[in-house]
Amino acid sequence: MNAPVPAVTGLAGPSVPVQKVRSPAGVEAWLVEEHSLPLIAVDFAFDGGATRDPDNAAGSAYLISGLLDEGAGDLDAEAFQGKLADHAISLGFDARRDDFHGHLQTLSSHRDTAFELLALAVNAPRFDADAVERVKGQVISGLQRQAQNPETLCRNALYAAAFAGHPYARPDKGDVDSVSRLEGPALKALSHGLLARAGLKIVVVGDITAEELSRRLDQLFGALPEGLPRALPGEPLPIQGLGHTHVIDLDVPQTVIRFVGPGLMRHDPDFITGSVLNHILGGSAFTSRLFLEVREKRGLAYGVSSSLLPLREGAMLVGGTATKNERAAESMTVIREEMAKLANEGPSEHEVEEAKRYIIGSYPLRFDTSPKIASELLSLATNGFEPGFLSERNRLFAAVTLADVKRVAGRLFGDPRLLVQAVGRPVDLV
Repeated sequence: MNAPVPAVTGLAGPSVPVQKVRSPAGVEAWLVEEHSLPLIAVDFAFDGGATRDPDNAAGSAYLISGLLDEGAGDLDAEAFQGKLADHAISLGFDARRDDFHGHLQTLSSHRDTAFELLALAVNAPRFDADAVERVKGQVISGLQRQAQNPETLCRNALYAAAFAGHPYARPDKGDVDSVSRLEGPALKALSHGLLARAGLKIVVVGDITAEELSRRLDQLFGALPEGLPRALPGEPLPIQGLGHTHVIDLDVPQTVIRFVGPGLMRHDPDFITGSVLNHILGGSAFTSRLFLEVREKRGLAYGVSSSLLPLREGAMLVGGTATKNERAAESMTVIREEMAKLANEGPSEHEVEEAKRYIIGSYPLRFDTSPKIASELLSLATNGFEPGFLSERNRLFAAVTLADVKRVAGRLFGDPRLLVQAVGRPVDLV
C-alpha cells in the first residue's frame, strides 16, 4: 500500500525580481539585479535558427554560430579569442531548430571588454576565409564521427519521418555534403537575416543596474536590422508516419529506439497537466512507469524515458531506450502497454500527487546560479510568457487533479499509433 504523499508546499514559486528594461532605441530586456557577486550573465535568443537555413544549405545557422566569435571588427580570430581568454570572458553561440542563442558571462570588472566583444560579434563578424575553412573542417569532422552513431542516426531519421517536407526534417547541424558546400559570403549574408531585432529576447542577471543596462542594450543590439517577425502557424504540424516502424540496419549489439506521438504545444491549456502525466509515464529517472517496468522489473534496458517536446510549429511526445537486439520488440511492447494502461485506466492518486510534489519541489534548483536564472528566464521569454508566470507556475501544477490527468492521458494515448525509429538489428520489431 502506498504511503500518503505529504501536501505540496512552496507554491509561491522562486522569488526572482524581474525588471523590464527598455533602451532609447527600443531594445527590451529582462533584468535581475544581483550585486552580491561581481558577475554578469547575459542570455539572448534571435527568432529563427536552423529552420531558416536555405533548402540546399542545411547546417548554415550552426556553422554561423561557430564563427561569430572567430574574429569581428578589427580583431581576427586569434586576437578576438585572446581578449576573451585574457579577461576570463565566456562567450558562445548555438543554433537550435527554432532559435539562435547566445550567452555571455563575465566578471563585472571586465564588463566594458565583454560588452565590446559581444557587440562586435553580433554586429561585425568577419567570416574570414581561413576561419570559415577551419571551423567548417571542425564541423565536418564532428559530423563524420557521428555518421555511424546510433543515437544521432536515430534522432535525425525520426525528425525526417515525422516532419517530411518541413525544415524540421533536416538535420539541424546539416550533413557532410551540405556543410561542405557552405562558403563565407553566403554565410555572412544569411547572418544578417538571423541576427535581427524582431523577436529578439534578452535576459541579464547580475551586477548591473537598469540604468546602465539601458545604455548597454543599444551598444549591443541597437544597430541590428529590425527584420520581420515570423508568423505562428494556424495549426500545429501533424506528426507524419504514425503507426509505422522504421529500422536502420547497423551491425551493433544494441538497438537504439526512439518513438514519437502527438504532443502538446507550450500554450495548450493541457500542457501543465500533460507534464504531470509525462512525469508519471517516463519523465522521472527512478519512479516513472517506464523505468519501473522496462528496467527494474524486466531488466530490458539501463535507461528509458519520455518527454513533451513543444516546438514553435509542432509538438511531440518523444521517448526512447536502448536494449539488446533480441529484446527490442519486447521493450516496445511494454512501452505501448504502459501508455495504453494510462489511457484506459489513468494513474493512481498517489502517482499524481507524487509527480506534482517533485515538479514543484525541484523547481527552485533551476534558479541557484546567475547563468541558470538567465537560462530559465530566457526559456520563458522565448515561449511567450511574462515574468509573472514564475509566481503562477507552481500553483498551476498544484491545481492539477487526477481527473485532469486521466482526461489528458486519453487525449495523448487514446490513439495507440506511434512513429517508431530504430537503429541496430532488432529482432521482430514491428
